[in-house]
Amino acid sequence: MSLFNVMSISGTGMEAESVRLNTTASNIANANSVSSSYEDTYKARYPVFAAELAQATGDQSKGAGVQVKGVVESDAPLQIEYAPHNPMADENGYIYKPNVNIVEEMANMMSASKGYETNVQVADTTKRIFRQVLQLGRSQ
Repeated sequence: MSLFNVMSISGTGMEAESVRLNTTASNIANANSVSSSYEDTYKARYPVFAAELAQATGDQSKGAGVQVKGVVESDAPLQIEYAPHNPMADENGYIYKPNVNIVEEMANMMSASKGYETNVQVADTTKRIFRQVLQLGRSQ
């Protein structure tokens, strides 16, 4: 596997973790929103990743990156609360809150942050190896 492939794989990992961080931030930002209908209520979103194995199958020395397949909404039930005095209440007095679990989102954010940081370290280490290889070529 060439060092260029390592940089490419690290780049796809950083891109994937960036999408994960953005969706988690969106979930946290909308965690306390309220709606007057089930359909209009914010639903937690999560990215779907896939290893790019199709490209790696032909040549095992290339490795596999990460591909973001899309972002899906959670199918967990929304929180329904009886609050007849809330201005957002529907005709039956209910308000609807997102299905966002703040503790779970914070764990996702920490995990995505560490994943991103790891990919940055891999790219930085690869860059240092590039420099050392170039210096070896100059000294001879």
